[in-house]
Amino acid sequence: MRCRGGALLTGIGCLTLAAVTACAAPQSPAPRSAAPQGAVPTSAPTASVPGAPVAVASAMVPGIKTTPHASGAKTPRGSGTQPTGAGSTVGSVALSAPGNPAGRATVPAAAQAVDTSHPDHVVGDGTPGSCTSAAVVAAVAAGGVITFSCGQDPVTITMTATATVASGSHQVVLDGGGKVTLSGGGKAQILAMNAGWQQQWPQLVVQNLAFSDAYSGTQQVSGSSVYGGGAIFDEGGQLKVVNSAFTGDSCYTSGPDLGGGAIRAVGMYPASPVYITHDTFSGNSCSNGGALSGLYAHFDVINSLLTGNKAVGWGANPAKAGTPGGGSGGAIYTDGNQYDLSVSGTVMRDNTAREGGGGIFFVVNSGGGTLTIDSSTLQGNTSGEFQNAPGIFDSVNGQDTQPVVTGSSVA
Repeated sequence: MRCRGGALLTGIGCLTLAAVTACAAPQSPAPRSAAPQGAVPTSAPTASVPGAPVAVASAMVPGIKTTPHASGAKTPRGSGTQPTGAGSTVGSVALSAPGNPAGRATVPAAAQAVDTSHPDHVVGDGTPGSCTSAAVVAAVAAGGVITFSCGQDPVTITMTATATVASGSHQVVLDGGGKVTLSGGGKAQILAMNAGWQQQWPQLVVQNLAFSDAYSGTQQVSGSSVYGGGAIFDEGGQLKVVNSAFTGDSCYTSGPDLGGGAIRAVGMYPASPVYITHDTFSGNSCSNGGALSGLYAHFDVINSLLTGNKAVGWGANPAKAGTPGGGSGGAIYTDGNQYDLSVSGTVMRDNTAREGGGGIFFVVNSGGGTLTIDSSTLQGNTSGEFQNAPGIFDSVNGQDTQPVVTGSSVA
């Protein structure tokens, strides 16, 4: 199924419609079609559609064409000095508080941090040197509630292998206490869980942690959905990320549906959203979904901050002839049947997509679904080729539509 680009709003100007501030760009040629691809499950989650969408000014932003990368070329992993080896290095300052400090959206109980006062496993013996990649991998494989004891100062643990959640676990919780950064060193994906398509368990909870310079080099191949997710990849089960930061994480730079520089969630348990609560995503990149990518997954993004993330692929979805595909959803890229995306109390600023949806790419193939934006600010999210609201491409059941927007600025 192919989706169409939005209608044009001619001229230059700003207007306010239904509590949305929309700034229109000069008229540009109609974009080429974009459409979702990916694995299709045998059953799809059920989603409700809360009323007719509120009208938002439609605008096209003419992007600056850039020379395509060589397929699969890596993008920079961040500008800071990277630790080496399998151990940890001591940081000089405490980690910054993540999320949108001005976010006032209500956080449901299910989206809040969990109690880790009685851990099942502790990584480290109180010294930085004891907090190693191997210790993290072993703790995650064992499951349960995991905390860290790496000394009084903030530490960075460079992962030399991906920590994998055992499919037989019920719940795995990692709590960094606001002092632990897990780094991929520009080479490694940090966490992975493959519970099976739309299975209920395990639940993976990540809280009070930072992720940096993670990388997934897995390419998109036909018949598979296991690709993307520079820092975290999750297929099936449940996922919750609270009070955490993702910086300079990335995944393969091309592929029509490959995405999630920081997080990729696919085929998730339909009855529970992927909760992104009070998190920061900055400077992450992938073919699609510079920060977040979902396939058949509800996302609930609450009181978070997404800035400077990039969808760097090109050729859209399906891939235009002669291109590898990708380049949509600078901050968030979601795709599938019968699912919703909710953004509340969140700031999404200065994200970019070479193709569509500089801030958000939201496509529902069939069964309906709604993109809801509440008490949020979306500003300066540049769409290189197409959008049907400022920084947004929103298509449901093959028709361009508009997000349901309340108390928000979308400009």
